[in-house]
Amino acid sequence: MPAEWGGETAPTSAYSSPARSLGDTGITPLSPSHIVNDADPNVSEQQTFLVVVAIDFGTTSSGYAYSFTKEPECIHVMRRWEGGDPGVSNQKTPTTILLTPERKFHSFGYAARDFYHDLDPNEAKQWLYLEKFKMKLHTTGDLTMDTDLTAANGKKVKALEIFAYALQYFKEQALKELSDQAGSEFENSDVRWVITVPAIWKQPAKQFMRQAAYQAGLASPENSEQLIIALEPEAASIYCRKLRLHQMTDLSSKAAVNGYSSSDTVGAGFAQAKEHIRRNRQSRTFLVENVIGEIWSELEEGDKYVVVDSGGGTVDLTVHQIRLPEGHLKELYKATGGPYGSLGVDYEFEKLLCKIFGEDFIEQFKIKRPAAWVDLMIAFESRKRAAAPDRTNPLNITLPFSFIDYYKKFRGHSVEHALRKSNVDFVKWSSQGMLRMSPDAMNALFKPTIDSIIEHLRDLFQKPEVSTVKFLFLVGGFAEAPLLQQAVQAAFGDKCRVIIPQDVGLTILKGAVLFGLDPAVIKVRRSPLTYGVGVLNRYVEGKHPPEKLLVKDGTRWCTDVFDKFISADQSVALGELVKRSYTPAKPSQLVIVINIYSSELDDVSFITDPGVKKCGTLRLDLTGASSTNVPARREIQTLMQFGDTEIKATAVDIATSKSVKVGIDFLNY
Repeated sequence: MPAEWGGETAPTSAYSSPARSLGDTGITPLSPSHIVNDADPNVSEQQTFLVVVAIDFGTTSSGYAYSFTKEPECIHVMRRWEGGDPGVSNQKTPTTILLTPERKFHSFGYAARDFYHDLDPNEAKQWLYLEKFKMKLHTTGDLTMDTDLTAANGKKVKALEIFAYALQYFKEQALKELSDQAGSEFENSDVRWVITVPAIWKQPAKQFMRQAAYQAGLASPENSEQLIIALEPEAASIYCRKLRLHQMTDLSSKAAVNGYSSSDTVGAGFAQAKEHIRRNRQSRTFLVENVIGEIWSELEEGDKYVVVDSGGGTVDLTVHQIRLPEGHLKELYKATGGPYGSLGVDYEFEKLLCKIFGEDFIEQFKIKRPAAWVDLMIAFESRKRAAAPDRTNPLNITLPFSFIDYYKKFRGHSVEHALRKSNVDFVKWSSQGMLRMSPDAMNALFKPTIDSIIEHLRDLFQKPEVSTVKFLFLVGGFAEAPLLQQAVQAAFGDKCRVIIPQDVGLTILKGAVLFGLDPAVIKVRRSPLTYGVGVLNRYVEGKHPPEKLLVKDGTRWCTDVFDKFISADQSVALGELVKRSYTPAKPSQLVIVINIYSSELDDVSFITDPGVKKCGTLRLDLTGASSTNVPARREIQTLMQFGDTEIKATAVDIATSKSVKVGIDFLNY
């Protein structure tokens, strides 16, 4: 008997063999391995909630909305927030958070920003102010529970804590508003929570959001159904199905929409849509008519549409197909996209400032006068929203006094002098102390981000699954930008109809509420990863690599085999169970360890292949099981169930009905 079977030995690869490192715990597939794909009938809703609250936790702004399950046709968007920005009107609040010097939660949103801004600069350095931190979850390759974020003063804090603080804040605000409205105390247990995340996020980031919500007390691992993690473009898609013609702007319509002929151009349509939104802004309750919207009634079985969700941080593209009669959604192509949100425009503005005033100065200014830097970016934000394709007059951006003052101290000459010297000809200094940008200069700041979005869409439209798309829904906060609307219409208007819901910044929020009221509406998703377990197979000369050969009691085994449960991009129905049967490699084994692995690649042969990650372990203890009724070939059945963003795995010893369960974990391995 080879020595390495006895105890723990050094693993030969990044991931240890199921057989070599764990002693006699290996499994081998029972042949023939049967697959049963049946959705579990018991997945129906056990719990009833009085209200659904959805939180749209955005990169730049966040908000919540809710609906009582007794009157699902009314969606209420959260109360008006204190403090708002001139020129920026919406129902959401900035995703900014302020912690005291002792790292305790102080405030969120406008309140955090205003308080931070009013602090004395020397005191401000002690406080921890964070904004746009959601992007960290997208950009961190090896996200864990210990990942750090950096506050404006350069200090580090745990990301999990910040996300939990923010979610806890929304939880308290929502429960308070619900209690005020109902006139009696609302309990957390009455609420089903929905949190939206970008579809292109990797699994660890989605799991991270769930962990943060548990820490914030929205739900618990024991009561995980109370929280649904919804994908942003799916939520948008659900809402878009309900649209009536008066609730959207159809960029491609040649005919008159709402009495405007196309000669009034798209611009008039927007002006009118804006007017409509302004009139409706007082009302926070939206009626979702329980009909299928007019757009929807034009769609037939099998029709496809693309949802382009463009927000502050990311752009998410998903392709859905209609399944009649209920109009269920089926995801046709796995979500794609990238970090092409409106933050890209802010970044270009920052690059422009570096070009004019010098990178060394901008870096110093951000550290020494963090509140003034925030001010400058707020001023830019409101001008950014005034950018439009046909704009002719310049845009003025007020420079904070401390910027002008600090620049003079830093460089020994004036801001005006720097502008004259910089050769950036389309940015001038106005006598009122403002940066004056020509419309072309502003449009140039948008260009890299918009080009990336268009290019990404072009790639998507090349895919055979996407060839016959009927509609393109443009949603998310960045979809309000006329420059983006025009670019999408110009590039794809001849391929499909480009449609923008009117309150486009709230589309995801309202869709998430609808999803929470009826989670079964999304029936089929694409698995983002390939999943499987590590097994031993009989060694086949010439087929298996010699370094994987293991001889055990006269039997030749091939170790490290990746036995696939489901492939990346395979369709998975929600609640679907995939079953496999295994038998212990050695009949007398008393402990069976099944390791679960994932990979972004479809073609995986061994658990030692590059890109394969361990994401779960099932440990089944068979001691104490009477050996009399155990068949010679003991059957261990392994099941994987695919839920919203969670996957649960179970192993059952058929002879004794002993079982163990585990949730797939992408953060702790």
